[in-house]
Amino acid sequence: MTQFEPKQVPPAIAPQPDPAPHKPAEDDTDETYFEGSPQLRGQIGNVLRYGFFGIVVIAAPICLELVIKNRHLPVLAYLIPALIGVALFFVPMLSVKSVSYKITNYRINVTRGILSKTIDTIELWHVEEPEFHQSMLDRLLNVGSIRIYSHNPKVPNLTLRSIPNAGQVFERLQQRIIAVKRQRGVVKMDLGN
Repeated sequence: MTQFEPKQVPPAIAPQPDPAPHKPAEDDTDETYFEGSPQLRGQIGNVLRYGFFGIVVIAAPICLELVIKNRHLPVLAYLIPALIGVALFFVPMLSVKSVSYKITNYRINVTRGILSKTIDTIELWHVEEPEFHQSMLDRLLNVGSIRIYSHNPKVPNLTLRSIPNAGQVFERLQQRIIAVKRQRGVVKMDLGN
């Protein structure tokens, strides 16, 4: 074989036609868009408010002793406000951790409670319209809120607060709501008033 002769290439094997017609792919796998609790950084107002009240409660017996001169308060008068004040610092963290969200490609679950649990579920095809809100502080902290309006009589509206990367979650959720409604044949009708 010389260098100018073409190489012999074996003939390509033609794909065999599939005897069965193709079915559309079933979209029954759950894909999670977001799962977790609201972010504490999105609750800065509550953190500052409860922190301020905690400091006030801790400082109250000290100020009281300064006002009533030459009178010493019992140890419990310091200990009880100190415990209450420290507990107030943890209220925002407990309130955030008592809520968890799970947004999938078919439903939104909101679980509330620490000792007992309550779960609210909205199927995406029930959702009328989602709304996205992000204040300037939220933008700096990269969190936001998504408000859901639905036709579900048990849960007519729902607000998901302090979600990280909320803009991306909102976009995916909005696209998925449209897709699920098309898949189920849900049509929005304007009856006119």
